[in-house]
Amino acid sequence: MSKSYQEKIKNLSQEDVISTFYTEENIKTNAFIPLKNQTKRLNKYTKDDLQNLKLDHSDSNDLNLYDEEQLRLMKEQCIVIDYNDKEFASGSKKLLHLMDNIDKGLLHRAFSVFLFNDKNELLLQQRSSEKITFPELWTNTCCSHPLAVDDEMGINENNQSEIGQLSLADKVKGTITAAVRKLDHELGIPENDTITKGTFHFLNRIHYMAPSNEPWGEHEIDYIFIYKTDKDKDLTILGNPNEVKEFKYVTMEELKNMMNDKDLKFTPWFKLICENYLFDWWKQLDTIEDHTNDDQIYRMFF
Repeated sequence: MSKSYQEKIKNLSQEDVISTFYTEENIKTNAFIPLKNQTKRLNKYTKDDLQNLKLDHSDSNDLNLYDEEQLRLMKEQCIVIDYNDKEFASGSKKLLHLMDNIDKGLLHRAFSVFLFNDKNELLLQQRSSEKITFPELWTNTCCSHPLAVDDEMGINENNQSEIGQLSLADKVKGTITAAVRKLDHELGIPENDTITKGTFHFLNRIHYMAPSNEPWGEHEIDYIFIYKTDKDKDLTILGNPNEVKEFKYVTMEELKNMMNDKDLKFTPWFKLICENYLFDWWKQLDTIEDHTNDDQIYRMFF
């Protein structure tokens, strides 16, 4: 993300973004809806909701290019945010990941989980070849998006009137809900395992933009979590081959060797986090609580 692009995003108001993307076509396809205009919203995103995602005639051209399951996932509704991480709309994953729209300022909320076992080894995954963005690249344990449903936005019965002004603590809680769901979906780690066999630690948020393979890219405020598995606990990891090509635990030295291997490619957010934070955090895993809940948003430039 260049400083000129950052300045552009900083100066965009929520109404600027709404006026650009709240169009008849996007209303018809449910691709962009301001939260204030939503008459109903899911309280929770379930496996049934995932299975109910349907392709339509507008996807016919893409079916010749991409995996059908991954195309269905492009229908999921992510959380559209402004420069200060305030939620104000839902947007389809497809709309939010097209570089043409990113160039116009679309920004969404995301998360990255770095999961460590009780030996302080980090679980890595290699993204599947079926992935539409950043296929076959190595990355951290799980990187995805909280969806525009109440529990993943951090909305509850006590803060309904605060949508758009939710506390960071509520947003973190919602994003952890999404992370538990996606660890199951991508890596086959049962939700009960994640909830009962370890602890999430929220570190900070990073804001970055990066192009992928044409015509896709990322523009996210990314919530960074370290998950520490409890002593003498083992997580079940089954893997979903449509999401993950390979997964393995590595030591710090093994990861550094991988990153020095010119034949291996890594996602841009993973490289940013490694270069700026990860290895320092890794050395301090036993006292990671001392480094949690940083409320700053760190803007990353290329």
